[in-house]
Amino acid sequence: MQYLALPFFISLLITLLILRFQHLHGKYTADHDLTGVQKFHSRAVPRIGGLGIMVAMVVMIGWLFISGNSDATAFALLILASSPAFLGGIIEDCTKKVRSLIRLLLTMIAAALAFYLLDAGVFRLDIPFIDLVMAFWPVSLLFTVVAVGGVANAINIIDGYNGLASMVSVLMFAALGYVGFLVGDTFIWRTALIMMGAILGFFVWNYPRGLIFLGDGGAYLIGFMLAELSVLLVTRNPSVSPWFPLLVIIYPIFETVFSIYRRVIVRGGAADIPDAAHLHQLVYKRMVRWAVGSKVAREKTTRNAMTSPYLWFLCSVSVVPAMLFWQHAWMLQLCVGAFIVLYIVLYRRLVHFNAPRWLLIKKARQDTSSDDEKA
Repeated sequence: MQYLALPFFISLLITLLILRFQHLHGKYTADHDLTGVQKFHSRAVPRIGGLGIMVAMVVMIGWLFISGNSDATAFALLILASSPAFLGGIIEDCTKKVRSLIRLLLTMIAAALAFYLLDAGVFRLDIPFIDLVMAFWPVSLLFTVVAVGGVANAINIIDGYNGLASMVSVLMFAALGYVGFLVGDTFIWRTALIMMGAILGFFVWNYPRGLIFLGDGGAYLIGFMLAELSVLLVTRNPSVSPWFPLLVIIYPIFETVFSIYRRVIVRGGAADIPDAAHLHQLVYKRMVRWAVGSKVAREKTTRNAMTSPYLWFLCSVSVVPAMLFWQHAWMLQLCVGAFIVLYIVLYRRLVHFNAPRWLLIKKARQDTSSDDEKA
């Protein structure tokens, strides 16, 4: 239990200190852009929530060594490997000058470090003939760095509303830790618990009021750790299908793939140009905004927080089957296909203003004259 509780309280305390002394660093660390297409907050908010998570993980390194834990060295090497991904994100949070391509490349460098330090490489996909190619380390290295960078970027993409990316990540770490426990891999389930505790310490201050944001540093750090635990779980345990972590993380992965398709193929633009057409943004616009009508800051924050549970539920639709069928590649493959179909159907219905009625939150009758109703 200490693997969950200790990082929780450390992250909780560090994040509280960041909030308490916001007047000293807010000029550099707060998100003052309230008008961007992906902005849904009403005041400047610190976006260095990832700092509390990283501090909690660094403190846990010391605690593991002091307690004589057998996983201390591996955990320290993993955190060391994560540093390029985290630093690229946290510098962007403070300077707003680190391009998305640079952050992606830094995350790939971090993946290469983990490949070298921990042998964290994707060497099999349980697909005939392809596994023969994956056995060559240069191919495995290339596939690994691209996959890890993609997952980290995917978590950053879904980080759009209070509590969305953080709670989705907790669910994913829980699934990885559960299977790690089943196969007796202490490093996997202990690291998963540490990540869950650190993220929940941040979550207390982020949801529902959005007092602090995860930021690029936090998103890339969490995404890197999700990807690396997925890789290590499969590499260290032949009984675990590679399709298990894919199904666990399919929501942010497919959100990223679909976003690239929408921006490049459908609209003929660049893949890294922000827009307001992600699934979570459509849920906000088509389903949640009817719950409250006023555009005052308090109600905007309410709508923001009410969006995230929809996506928590969507994430659980893939996480739960993954935990049930973690050994059965064909069942996992069917579930991956089913989730993709579900995502596309839901997205299409939201685009055409045809959201399922049972999912709609309707505002009270006395609020029928509000601005949002007229919009």
